[in-house]
Amino acid sequence: MTEQHPHQNSAEFWEEFYGERGPWTGNPNAALVAELAERPLTPGSALDVACGTGGDAIWLAAQGWAVTGVDIARAALTQAARAAEAAGCADKIHWQQADLETAFPDGAWDLVSVAYLHSPVTLTRERILRSAATAVAPGGTLVIIGHQGTMHWAESSDGQLPSFPTNNETLAALDLADWTLVHSGEVPVMRRKPDGTAESHVDGVIRLRREPA
Repeated sequence: MTEQHPHQNSAEFWEEFYGERGPWTGNPNAALVAELAERPLTPGSALDVACGTGGDAIWLAAQGWAVTGVDIARAALTQAARAAEAAGCADKIHWQQADLETAFPDGAWDLVSVAYLHSPVTLTRERILRSAATAVAPGGTLVIIGHQGTMHWAESSDGQLPSFPTNNETLAALDLADWTLVHSGEVPVMRRKPDGTAESHVDGVIRLRREPA
Protein backbone atom coordinates (compact mmCIF):
# COMPACT_ATOMS: atom_id res chain seq x y z
CA MET A 1 0.00 0.00 0.00
CA THR A 2 1.43 3.36 -0.99
CA GLU A 3 0.10 6.88 -1.13
CA GLN A 4 -3.42 7.26 0.22
CA HIS A 5 -6.25 8.73 -1.88
CA PRO A 6 -9.08 9.00 0.65
CA HIS A 7 -11.20 11.35 -1.44
CA GLN A 8 -11.00 9.51 -4.75
CA ASN A 9 -13.98 7.46 -5.86
CA SER A 10 -13.23 3.80 -5.14
CA ALA A 11 -14.61 2.48 -8.44
CA GLU A 12 -12.67 5.05 -10.45
CA PHE A 13 -9.45 4.30 -8.58
CA TRP A 14 -9.61 0.54 -9.14
CA GLU A 15 -10.67 0.81 -12.77
CA GLU A 16 -7.63 2.99 -13.37
CA PHE A 17 -5.41 0.70 -11.28
CA TYR A 18 -6.27 -2.47 -13.17
CA GLY A 19 -6.47 -0.71 -16.51
CA GLU A 20 -2.95 0.65 -16.18
CA ARG A 21 -1.41 -2.38 -14.52
CA GLY A 22 -2.61 -4.99 -16.95
CA PRO A 23 -2.76 -8.68 -16.05
CA TRP A 24 -1.20 -9.95 -12.84
CA THR A 25 0.87 -13.12 -12.73
CA GLY A 26 -2.29 -15.20 -12.56
CA ASN A 27 -0.94 -17.12 -9.58
CA PRO A 28 -3.20 -17.73 -6.57
CA ASN A 29 -2.26 -16.24 -3.22
CA ALA A 30 0.26 -18.61 -1.64
CA ALA A 31 -1.31 -18.20 1.81
CA LEU A 32 -4.69 -19.48 0.55
CA VAL A 33 -3.11 -22.43 -1.24
CA ALA A 34 -1.10 -23.34 1.86
CA GLU A 35 -4.11 -23.04 4.17
CA LEU A 36 -6.32 -25.31 2.09
CA ALA A 37 -3.48 -27.77 1.57
CA GLU A 38 -2.81 -28.05 5.31
CA ARG A 39 -6.50 -28.21 6.27
CA PRO A 40 -8.32 -29.46 3.15
CA LEU A 41 -12.01 -28.92 2.45
CA THR A 42 -14.35 -30.91 0.26
CA PRO A 43 -14.99 -28.68 -2.77
CA GLY A 44 -18.42 -27.10 -2.92
CA SER A 45 -19.43 -23.51 -3.60
CA ALA A 46 -16.95 -20.67 -3.05
CA LEU A 47 -17.10 -16.88 -3.04
CA ASP A 48 -13.89 -14.96 -3.80
CA VAL A 49 -14.39 -11.48 -2.31
CA ALA A 50 -12.54 -8.64 -4.11
CA CYS A 51 -11.24 -11.21 -6.55
CA GLY A 52 -9.17 -8.83 -8.68
CA THR A 53 -7.92 -10.53 -11.83
CA GLY A 54 -9.05 -13.93 -10.60
CA GLY A 55 -5.95 -15.85 -9.53
CA ASP A 56 -7.60 -17.36 -6.46
CA ALA A 57 -10.96 -17.96 -8.16
CA ILE A 58 -9.35 -19.80 -11.06
CA TRP A 59 -7.23 -21.92 -8.71
CA LEU A 60 -10.31 -22.83 -6.64
CA ALA A 61 -12.21 -23.79 -9.79
CA ALA A 62 -9.32 -26.04 -10.80
CA GLN A 63 -9.66 -27.78 -7.43
CA GLY A 64 -13.32 -28.54 -8.16
CA TRP A 65 -15.07 -25.57 -6.54
CA ALA A 66 -18.03 -23.76 -8.15
CA VAL A 67 -16.82 -20.19 -7.75
CA THR A 68 -18.32 -16.73 -7.71
CA GLY A 69 -15.73 -13.98 -8.07
CA VAL A 70 -16.80 -10.45 -7.19
CA ASP A 71 -14.92 -7.19 -7.59
CA ILE A 72 -15.66 -3.49 -8.01
CA ALA A 73 -13.51 -3.08 -11.13
CA ARG A 74 -14.83 -4.13 -14.52
CA ALA A 75 -11.26 -3.97 -15.86
CA ALA A 76 -10.17 -6.60 -13.33
CA LEU A 77 -13.11 -8.88 -14.11
CA THR A 78 -12.46 -8.64 -17.85
CA GLN A 79 -8.91 -9.83 -17.30
CA ALA A 80 -10.15 -12.54 -14.93
CA ALA A 81 -12.66 -13.86 -17.46
CA ARG A 82 -9.98 -14.06 -20.15
CA ALA A 83 -7.66 -15.91 -17.80
CA ALA A 84 -10.42 -18.37 -16.87
CA GLU A 85 -11.08 -19.06 -20.54
CA ALA A 86 -7.38 -19.71 -21.10
CA ALA A 87 -7.30 -22.03 -18.09
CA GLY A 88 -10.31 -23.98 -19.34
CA CYS A 89 -12.48 -23.32 -16.30
CA ALA A 90 -14.71 -20.46 -17.43
CA ASP A 91 -17.81 -22.63 -16.99
CA LYS A 92 -17.01 -23.09 -13.27
CA ILE A 93 -16.79 -19.39 -12.39
CA HIS A 94 -19.42 -16.66 -12.28
CA TRP A 95 -17.97 -13.15 -12.32
CA GLN A 96 -19.94 -10.34 -10.68
CA GLN A 97 -19.22 -6.61 -10.51
CA ALA A 98 -20.28 -4.91 -7.28
CA ASP A 99 -19.30 -2.23 -4.80
CA LEU A 100 -18.97 -4.53 -1.80
CA GLU A 101 -19.76 -1.77 0.70
CA THR A 102 -23.21 -1.18 -0.77
CA ALA A 103 -24.12 -4.25 -2.86
CA PHE A 104 -22.69 -7.45 -1.41
CA PRO A 105 -23.73 -10.56 -3.39
CA ASP A 106 -26.81 -12.43 -2.21
CA GLY A 107 -26.44 -16.10 -1.41
CA ALA A 108 -24.60 -18.54 0.83
CA TRP A 109 -21.35 -20.35 0.06
CA ASP A 110 -19.44 -23.25 1.60
CA LEU A 111 -16.22 -21.23 1.44
CA VAL A 112 -15.84 -17.46 1.48
CA SER A 113 -12.31 -16.19 0.88
CA VAL A 114 -11.22 -12.59 1.47
CA ALA A 115 -7.59 -11.96 0.55
CA TYR A 116 -5.82 -8.63 1.03
CA LEU A 117 -8.87 -6.43 1.45
CA HIS A 118 -6.78 -3.28 1.80
CA SER A 119 -7.21 -0.09 -0.15
CA PRO A 120 -5.48 3.28 -0.62
CA VAL A 121 -8.95 4.79 -1.08
CA THR A 122 -11.57 4.94 1.66
CA LEU A 123 -12.81 1.45 2.53
CA THR A 124 -14.94 0.19 5.42
CA ARG A 125 -13.11 -3.12 5.77
CA GLU A 126 -14.99 -4.35 8.84
CA ARG A 127 -18.37 -3.87 7.15
CA ILE A 128 -17.30 -5.95 4.16
CA LEU A 129 -15.82 -8.67 6.38
CA ARG A 130 -19.07 -8.87 8.34
CA SER A 131 -20.98 -9.19 5.07
CA ALA A 132 -18.56 -11.92 4.02
CA ALA A 133 -19.22 -13.79 7.27
CA THR A 134 -22.96 -13.52 6.71
CA ALA A 135 -22.47 -15.10 3.27
CA VAL A 136 -20.96 -18.28 4.74
CA ALA A 137 -23.42 -21.17 4.76
CA PRO A 138 -23.98 -23.02 8.06
CA GLY A 139 -21.06 -25.39 8.54
CA GLY A 140 -19.04 -23.39 6.01
CA THR A 141 -15.64 -21.71 6.20
CA LEU A 142 -14.41 -18.11 6.15
CA VAL A 143 -10.77 -17.42 5.29
CA ILE A 144 -9.32 -13.91 5.76
CA ILE A 145 -5.81 -13.13 4.55
CA GLY A 146 -4.21 -9.73 5.01
CA HIS A 147 -1.16 -7.67 5.79
CA GLN A 148 -0.30 -7.09 9.43
CA GLY A 149 1.57 -4.30 11.20
CA THR A 150 3.42 -1.56 9.35
CA MET A 151 5.24 -1.57 6.04
CA HIS A 152 8.07 0.72 7.04
CA TRP A 153 8.89 1.78 3.48
CA ALA A 154 5.31 2.72 2.59
CA GLU A 155 4.26 6.35 2.50
CA SER A 156 0.94 8.13 2.69
CA SER A 157 -0.12 11.65 1.79
CA ASP A 158 -0.32 12.72 5.45
CA GLY A 159 3.18 11.49 6.23
CA GLN A 160 1.97 8.59 8.37
CA LEU A 161 2.98 5.00 7.82
CA PRO A 162 -0.10 2.89 6.98
CA SER A 163 -0.74 0.26 9.64
CA PHE A 164 -2.68 -2.95 9.13
CA PRO A 165 -4.74 -4.74 11.79
CA THR A 166 -3.41 -7.86 13.48
CA ASN A 167 -5.35 -11.10 13.43
CA ASN A 168 -6.48 -10.49 17.00
CA GLU A 169 -7.70 -7.00 16.12
CA THR A 170 -9.63 -8.33 13.14
CA LEU A 171 -11.23 -11.07 15.20
CA ALA A 172 -12.14 -8.64 17.99
CA ALA A 173 -13.71 -6.22 15.50
CA LEU A 174 -15.83 -8.97 13.92
CA ASP A 175 -16.85 -10.48 17.29
CA LEU A 176 -18.51 -13.46 15.63
CA ALA A 177 -20.76 -15.62 17.80
CA ASP A 178 -21.43 -19.29 17.02
CA TRP A 179 -18.20 -19.61 15.07
CA THR A 180 -15.14 -21.79 15.69
CA LEU A 181 -11.65 -20.37 15.20
CA VAL A 182 -9.91 -23.12 13.23
CA HIS A 183 -6.61 -21.32 12.69
CA SER A 184 -4.97 -17.94 13.23
CA GLY A 185 -1.40 -17.65 12.08
CA GLU A 186 1.30 -15.54 10.49
CA VAL A 187 2.99 -16.03 7.15
CA PRO A 188 6.36 -14.41 6.39
CA VAL A 189 6.48 -12.89 2.93
CA MET A 190 8.89 -10.80 0.90
CA ARG A 191 7.61 -7.51 -0.48
CA ARG A 192 9.39 -5.54 -3.16
CA LYS A 193 9.93 -1.91 -2.17
CA PRO A 194 9.66 1.01 -4.62
CA ASP A 195 13.46 1.09 -4.97
CA GLY A 196 13.44 -2.51 -6.18
CA THR A 197 14.90 -4.10 -3.06
CA ALA A 198 13.00 -6.67 -1.00
CA GLU A 199 11.88 -6.52 2.63
CA SER A 200 10.39 -9.18 4.86
CA HIS A 201 6.84 -8.58 6.06
CA VAL A 202 4.25 -10.59 7.95
CA ASP A 203 0.80 -11.45 6.64
CA GLY A 204 -1.97 -12.94 8.72
CA VAL A 205 -4.28 -15.88 7.98
CA ILE A 206 -7.56 -16.38 9.83
CA ARG A 207 -9.79 -19.39 9.29
CA LEU A 208 -13.20 -19.66 10.93
CA ARG A 209 -15.97 -22.24 10.69
CA ARG A 210 -19.59 -21.29 11.03
CA GLU A 211 -21.42 -23.73 13.26
CA PRO A 212 -24.27 -25.67 11.61
CA ALA A 213 -27.75 -24.30 12.22
